[in-house]
Amino acid sequence: MSDKQWNEVDDYFSRSLVQQDAALEAALADSAAAGLPAINVAPNQGKFLHLLARIHGARRILEIGTLGGYSAIWLARALPADGRLVTLEYDPRHAEVAAANLARAGQAAKTEIRQGAALDSLAQLIAEGAAPFDLIFIDADKPNNPHYLEMALRLSRPGTVIVGDNVVRQGEVANAGSVDPAVQGTRRFIELLGANPRLSATALQTVGGKGYDGFALAIVEA
Repeated sequence: MSDKQWNEVDDYFSRSLVQQDAALEAALADSAAAGLPAINVAPNQGKFLHLLARIHGARRILEIGTLGGYSAIWLARALPADGRLVTLEYDPRHAEVAAANLARAGQAAKTEIRQGAALDSLAQLIAEGAAPFDLIFIDADKPNNPHYLEMALRLSRPGTVIVGDNVVRQGEVANAGSVDPAVQGTRRFIELLGANPRLSATALQTVGGKGYDGFALAIVEA
């Protein structure tokens, strides 16, 4: 199967099942106009996250890596009226674009964007005694994924769902000899998911409009 076929299937699924609206389309357009990298989740992936949060009945969601707020809109829309999404973004320009996109989508009241290094923001949440999150989406710099997981567990409860994006690295995740820090960070992340007795986890490969990649999914058992 070719990349062209992957894209065609993704487009078909998105047209048939996602029904992307003006606010989501504007979030992508404004992110591109602002020069943000086109590394947001695909529309069908955003809908997947939305459905996962709804199925789980999430009331508090933590997102590590906001970019332009596209996935944040999907996640915030899954929350009840009194739900809360905390999303962490390192780049101040990205955070600014995301704030505007979330406001236009009518999700600003549910959402808190914390700008700064994610490890610092996570440490601050822990120090504040933040209530545990029901779903945590990790989609930031891959070398720090092991640290994000460790801190996410401190902000979890039994039943918390953890999703880690971009775990395949074009297949390089299986290459123990890779010197790419993103690959090594992802490998350590996967190993920690498998070794931690508090977690039950799996990972899936995907193909589509975003190329060859995949995600990890875990639930906190205790």
